[in-house]
Amino acid sequence: MSIRDIRLRATDGFELAATLYEPPDDDRTAAVVLVAPASGVKRRYYDKYARFLADSGLATVTFDYRGIGDSRPRSLRGFEASLSDWAEKDVAGVIDWIIAQRAARRLLVVGHSIGGQLIGLAPNNDRVDALLAVAAQSGYWGWWSGSRKLFMWSLWHVLMPGLTPVFSYFPSKKLGLSEDLPAGVARQWARWGRHPDYIVDDDGKPLRDGFRRFTGPIRSYSFTDDIHAPRAAVESMIRCYERASKEWRHLSPPELGLDAIGHFGFFREPLRATLWKESVEWFRQQAPDRRRSVVAAQRVSEPRQAQ
Repeated sequence: MSIRDIRLRATDGFELAATLYEPPDDDRTAAVVLVAPASGVKRRYYDKYARFLADSGLATVTFDYRGIGDSRPRSLRGFEASLSDWAEKDVAGVIDWIIAQRAARRLLVVGHSIGGQLIGLAPNNDRVDALLAVAAQSGYWGWWSGSRKLFMWSLWHVLMPGLTPVFSYFPSKKLGLSEDLPAGVARQWARWGRHPDYIVDDDGKPLRDGFRRFTGPIRSYSFTDDIHAPRAAVESMIRCYERASKEWRHLSPPELGLDAIGHFGFFREPLRATLWKESVEWFRQQAPDRRRSVVAAQRVSEPRQAQ
């Protein structure tokens, strides 16, 4: 396996940090997997899963959104970025790069949390052949219950709107949530989270055209102990992809022999033998082994021997 850190261009020219994982035998499958991260999560978090995919014959690309990880400037003060930028420029730019580099291959996406949301806004998401959505949810606070519902209401109505102007970015680290977020990302995310339709324009109109444009298969995973993506919120996001063929697996940790999975556990090694392996098998169904396809084509084209 070959692993290379690279720099890609978003559609507006902004430079993004990325990592390319190439299988030992890069001709094995006709597919590339793009991992679209959760909000405020560095691409390095997905390293072990990406290595597993590459070892399984699937070339894989991870990247950092602008303002996050190695795509972050020295200071976020005054740095301009929004969730729309992450989707329409960053995700779209990585998709363009993959297609330009490996035009003959199918493009498969793992969308973790907000990554599974932003695929629906990428203007070139029709080039994506299949989406594996992991804990991808609507962020509207009303989908939560109990004390968590109060926290989500406070996050969107009080914490983000109140702290972002003070710091000129959202200090997620101080709250133990994630990497710090650019101010524009926080402002837009809070506005979305306050609205029942979640992903909306400045006038509150739902943004759904991009979601309708995506018609590939979706497999969605969610987990009963995930406080960041309750069942109702995941179901709401799945409905946004109204023209896609969808399957949804809502799992409990004991079903997989674990005590906990939560919002981030899918990408940890305890699931290597179960969900990691299962995801590879699903990806292979979307992009059959290239060598087998060639052999099958040869068999079809071979004339029968005269009897």
